[in-house]
Amino acid sequence: MAAPASAPPTPSSLKRIVAASLIGTTIEWYDFFLYGSAAALVFNKLFFPDSDPLVGTLLSFLTYAVGFAARPLGALVFGHYGDRIGRKKLLVLSLLMMGGATFAIGLMPTHATIGTAAPVLLTVLRLIQGFALGGEWGGAVLLVSEHGDAERRGFWASWPQTGAPAGQLLATGVLSALTALLSDAAFASWGWRIPFLLSGVLVLVGLWIRLSVDESPVFKEALARAEERKAAAAGADTEKTPLVAVLRHHWRDVLVAMGARMAENISYYVITAFILVYATTSAGLSKQTALNAVLIASAVHFAVIPAWGALSDRIGRRPVYLVGAIGVGAWMFPFFALIDSASFGNLLLAVTVGLVLHGAMYAPQAAFFSEMFATRMRYSGASIGAQFSSVAAGAPAPLIATALLADYDSSTPIALYVIAAALITIVAIACARETRHRDLADVEAEPARTGAPAPRRADDAGSRTSGV
Repeated sequence: MAAPASAPPTPSSLKRIVAASLIGTTIEWYDFFLYGSAAALVFNKLFFPDSDPLVGTLLSFLTYAVGFAARPLGALVFGHYGDRIGRKKLLVLSLLMMGGATFAIGLMPTHATIGTAAPVLLTVLRLIQGFALGGEWGGAVLLVSEHGDAERRGFWASWPQTGAPAGQLLATGVLSALTALLSDAAFASWGWRIPFLLSGVLVLVGLWIRLSVDESPVFKEALARAEERKAAAAGADTEKTPLVAVLRHHWRDVLVAMGARMAENISYYVITAFILVYATTSAGLSKQTALNAVLIASAVHFAVIPAWGALSDRIGRRPVYLVGAIGVGAWMFPFFALIDSASFGNLLLAVTVGLVLHGAMYAPQAAFFSEMFATRMRYSGASIGAQFSSVAAGAPAPLIATALLADYDSSTPIALYVIAAALITIVAIACARETRHRDLADVEAEPARTGAPAPRRADDAGSRTSGV
């Protein structure tokens, strides 16, 4: 006998769940982006002082990229246990790990104090950050997606996505205020530590809110069904490991998710992290000017993500995603031309339009990836698809862009790099199936073979599975 379906959450409880996911992801992204901004502004001097300034920046971005390398491992570990024991427990753990690592960076001695041990310790803490973030994203978006209804899933699931610009806004805002209030010497000496130490306070707030929400009802139903199958099999654990199940039944969906992330991930880190290098070196703008532009643009980014998510509920995930991928690719040459004018207004326009177009990819991504996978492998599938691509996309993006700038002294190769990523994403989305009508409670569904009809539950109201 199938477990009874859980009652849908009330509007007030859904808002509390959304708030818990949003605040948690905001804190996690604040910690992650804070490192990226500090890597561009001061870490080259504090941890790699013997290098040429641009080489020091490259080395600093290399430690930044290490965090991405740990994200797939976090996706595997958190995805496995998140599909086995639930989303909520793993989200609490990820928040503690990320916050603890960030707080520890604020206490770290620099190269001047302990020599080469400083960048080694910095790299270890960055690995912990990446591991935690690799597990955070999938759980946060699933907690909302699995609580919400299909009609507005794109809108509600886009709110945890606003944690990225909110974290960027918070990190950039704190750094901008400190660079405005402190001299360069004071900021390099001790001021840079303040934003990292603030993470400890933010984590306590996030934990208080995140502990107050309940587990996903869709997951509870899926877990109950799994327990029934186990009991029927005389206690034997007949459930496949989530990773094995994902690779067996959803390998094509994983590839689609990875391809979809290329333009989204690469464009974001070029627009928000590399821009701090390009604007201050090639365009001759001040650090404060570049930070202010990213700060204002991130506020606009935060506002447009739910709007793009709502639009994906009306016309589908794929059309909205394609608008973003095509738009980002087309915007790259105007983007750098505006920055080269060395005008704050043009810089702000360049970053803002870039992030608005990025939002068209990022907003529907949460619902889109969630709808690709069955419940008992959804955490693993969404996390693997999202985080494995980050190693090839977001991780090296600032590093590649900085190296291209150093080699060619021109923005043209960087623009072509982002355009190539956009083409990969366009192909991936073109190969994907529309998923917006899928019922996430279809816990028993397995993807159908190519050309065959997808299996449905009797109470599925006509929704189909999405994989191959």
